[in-house]
Amino acid sequence: MRIVVVGASGNVGTAVLRRLRQEPGLELVGVARRLPGPDAGEPYDQVEWHSCDVGAPGAAGTLAAIFAAAQAVVHLAWQIQPSHDQRTLHRTNVGGSRAVTEAAVQAGVPALVYASSVGTYAPGPKDHPISERWPATGVPGSSYSRDKAEVEAMLDQVEREHPELRVVRLRPGLTFQRDAGTEITRYFLGPLAPVRLLRYGRIPVVPANRRLRMQAVHADDVADAYAKAVLGDARGAFNVAADPVLAPELVARHFKGWTIPVAAPVLRAAAALTWRFRLQPVDAGWVELGLNAPLMSSERAETELGWHPKVDALTALKDLFAGMAQGSHTNAPPLSATPDLPGRPAGLLKGRTPGQGNPNRVVRGVR
Repeated sequence: MRIVVVGASGNVGTAVLRRLRQEPGLELVGVARRLPGPDAGEPYDQVEWHSCDVGAPGAAGTLAAIFAAAQAVVHLAWQIQPSHDQRTLHRTNVGGSRAVTEAAVQAGVPALVYASSVGTYAPGPKDHPISERWPATGVPGSSYSRDKAEVEAMLDQVEREHPELRVVRLRPGLTFQRDAGTEITRYFLGPLAPVRLLRYGRIPVVPANRRLRMQAVHADDVADAYAKAVLGDARGAFNVAADPVLAPELVARHFKGWTIPVAAPVLRAAAALTWRFRLQPVDAGWVELGLNAPLMSSERAETELGWHPKVDALTALKDLFAGMAQGSHTNAPPLSATPDLPGRPAGLLKGRTPGQGNPNRVVRGVR
């Protein structure tokens, strides 16, 4: 059974490869802009690698050739940075998703499993979970959310026009693992964040707002949901999240810190100002998303996919924080510890400020 994973070298892609390697009889194909090197080791070895920038002109044709004879395509490719170049992000995220979908139809692939997100939902409740029927129209003010919602609307049309294609959409919460520590620091915190202090298991101050209640899941549990979606016959959308809900008070208690109430306008203004001055890499849209993304029920995934998280959300967060403190990484380019990348201290010394610098450089070839 030939399975193609697009975006196979990132946070979730690494976990998906790790999980699918456990299944007998699978031929794994990885697609990425930047390929892991021949000495990258597990889980990147024993994978047929192809380099493709999914947002580039002609990408659909390139991908269709790669997808030939595949029984399923897992589409994980998504670009978070450079946040100061929204046009580039839309090109990759929406245009690239269109190319992947067109290629899957052209190649006659039976199943497409897409990495959606809690970010696809319209603003919702923070005191009770919602089902997959909640409107997937995004959070205004968040470009990430708008792009996720636009891709979901595209998939609605694809399902109407091509009912023979089994489309599955997984909508996970925040996805954490130790190996993503360096990447998440680089993409979301930047070079000035004192992440080494996390080695002491303490966060002295946690901003608190009644709307800052979020869900998380360990990457290995998300990968298990992808495996079940690929190998089963389910269709449609599935929320994927673990308990408990990560509220500021819970985080402060477990990391020996104190909460400080912060009004939503102050959070937005602080994010916007520090982003504008290139002090950190994410704009105020991420605050907007954190304040407005609803809590999700994973009941459908549990009953129809047979999915159950093995790691609770708090343990997943602790695993990530340990990885951030230790500079954990893998040998795949997105998760690498290359010191002079944008978002890292050495990168800042070379003028590569947070939120800038496009990692879209592609090394041509197949391995």
